[in-house]
Amino acid sequence: MRFKWAALPAMIGLLVLGGCASEVPMEQPSMYLNMTEPGAKLDAQAAATMISLYRKNNGVGAVVIDPELMRIAEGQSQAMASRNKLDHDVKAPLPKRLQAAGYPSTLAVENVSAGYHTLAEAFSGWRDSPPHRANMLQNGVTKMGIAASYAPNTKYKVFWTLVLASTEPREQVGIPIPTGPKAD
Repeated sequence: MRFKWAALPAMIGLLVLGGCASEVPMEQPSMYLNMTEPGAKLDAQAAATMISLYRKNNGVGAVVIDPELMRIAEGQSQAMASRNKLDHDVKAPLPKRLQAAGYPSTLAVENVSAGYHTLAEAFSGWRDSPPHRANMLQNGVTKMGIAASYAPNTKYKVFWTLVLASTEPREQVGIPIPTGPKAD
């Protein structure tokens, strides 16, 4: 019995030291990065993963980052930020912007928002808005671009754009092509 009691302080000391050694600083997930912080850069891959998981949980396919859609989204976010205006058409309607970029979309939708400081906030805002949610869950889209532009002297500070699209023929992604009314 005496030996066990003598070892107790040593065991407690090892446990305390072991607890200190296991404290590893936790890195904040990129979805919580405040886009108003100096040097903040949107993690597009984290966004694609988050949106793809959301889509999969709702029975539609994943999306991947498309460099041209990233440029189109960035242009839209910058245009909104420079004009201090939240508007899909601030630069031009999405179909015209896609066409001007030479992007061969067969299906495309867009979400814009402003005032959210993190990707998590922007995603939640889109998810909780029926029209934005419908865009994120649009059947047939396979590619995405996302951007956030910070403009400190504006009402909203951060302007977001998400573009989801497909370049596949619509019948290949399971969306019927309208044939128009049938003649009698």
